[in-house]
Amino acid sequence: MDFRFDNSCIAIAVALLLGAVPQTARSQTMEERLQRGDAVVRSLNNGAPQPALERMRQEFPFLAGATQGYALGDVWSRPGLDGRTRQLAAVAVFAAMGETAFMKIHAGYALNIGVSEQELKEVIYMVTVPAGFPRAIAASQTLSELFTERRAAPGKQP
Repeated sequence: MDFRFDNSCIAIAVALLLGAVPQTARSQTMEERLQRGDAVVRSLNNGAPQPALERMRQEFPFLAGATQGYALGDVWSRPGLDGRTRQLAAVAVFAAMGETAFMKIHAGYALNIGVSEQELKEVIYMVTVPAGFPRAIAASQTLSELFTERRAAPGKQP
C-alpha cells in the first residue's frame, strides 16, 4: 500500500497525537483553520501576509502550516481577548522570554492596531520585574529599532 499525506494531514495527526488541538478544532478542516489564521495575520498586518511566515513556508511548509492553522487559526482567533490585549500580552511574553525577534513582530502588529509607543514602553518596564533588566533592556533596544524603522518609512506612523 502506498500512503501519502500532505502537510496539513501530518499537522493534524501530530496535534491530535499530542492532544494539542482542542476538540472543537478537530471537527474543522485544516483549510478552515488556515483561512482563519490568514485572516488573523492580515487583520494585524494592514491586509498583507506576514513576511516571516511566508519565508518559513518556502523551506519549512509543515511548520508554517502548523503556525498558521493552530497558533493563528485556533488560538489567536479565539474570542476571549481583544486584539490590543493579545498584542500587549504577546509583546510582554516574548520580551520576558528574550525572544526579541518575535516581540518586534508583535509590537509592530500592536502599533498597526492602535497601541501607542508609550503603552509598549510600559510593557517593557513591567518586564523588569518577572524577567530582569537584561531582557527588558534587550527588548527596549528592539523596540527602539522598530520605532526608528517605522518613523523613517514613507507615509507610515509609528
